[in-house]
Amino acid sequence: MKKINTAQLKQLVEAAIFVADKPISKQHLKETVLNEFTVADRTLSKVLNELKLDYQPRGIQLVEVASGYRFQSLDALSPWLSKLWQENAPKYSRAMLETLALIAYRQPITRGEIEQVRGVAVSSNIIKTLTERDWVKVVGHKEVPGRPALYATTKGFLDYFSMTSLSDLPNADAFENMAESVASDSPLKVLNEAPSE
Repeated sequence: MKKINTAQLKQLVEAAIFVADKPISKQHLKETVLNEFTVADRTLSKVLNELKLDYQPRGIQLVEVASGYRFQSLDALSPWLSKLWQENAPKYSRAMLETLALIAYRQPITRGEIEQVRGVAVSSNIIKTLTERDWVKVVGHKEVPGRPALYATTKGFLDYFSMTSLSDLPNADAFENMAESVASDSPLKVLNEAPSE
């Protein structure tokens, strides 16, 4: 095995992540671009952390998602960067977002359980769309009559929403705080608090 100095390792790792068409894990780096070199896990982690710090003040950042590492633009820049693409971002129905949220928070879950919580039937198109986007997959079948499919989220779901694990999902407190801040910014609240003449 060849040796590689830290500066060369950093360049090679940066270039590999930059040209990869999807997030790349430490293990995949070691099995491909670094397979000729002796690189300790600790050294690789140190180089990745240095790269994160190098990119922190820039418009592009190195982030870790469920499948590995990738470069992505700052979220704050998206209103301007979106002008590079003529197509509009897909709009998702409330039913689809509710279904996805139930799967994410209560997985594994059956279609019947989703319908029970939502109070309405789940369209086959919703499940099909979530599966085609690689956000949801069948992870087994429930041991009840009919053996309904159990749905769970995928690494693709975590990657798309820039999460490393399901523990990154917002908890109930975060939703309550968001609802309170929206209510405090409500035009009705401002009108109600305006001094009367």
